[in-house]
Amino acid sequence: MEAWFIADREAVTRYYGRGFRVNSLPRRQDIENIPKDDLVPALERASGNTKKGRYHKTRHAYEILALISPAKVRQSSPHAHRFFRVLEQATQSDGLRDR
Repeated sequence: MEAWFIADREAVTRYYGRGFRVNSLPRRQDIENIPKDDLVPALERASGNTKKGRYHKTRHAYEILALISPAKVRQSSPHAHRFFRVLEQATQSDGLRDR
């Protein structure tokens, strides 16, 4: 999930606001190849000087997840694109899209 945040740096920056150090985040466009062990520490460094405080998975992740652009995630992650496509197909074939 944290890799998806890197795909939409603008949304994460808006979420944390003043003091967020976006340049502390990995610059790779191929978010699937960012080592998992690098993601949380990078978010913690980037957010440490904000009013919301250091990134914390249970306090911040779900709010950030609601803000990021699915289109940006799909563009940066072939696996996410496939995941969304499978979900779309499943909901269409089950008639869930109209509910």
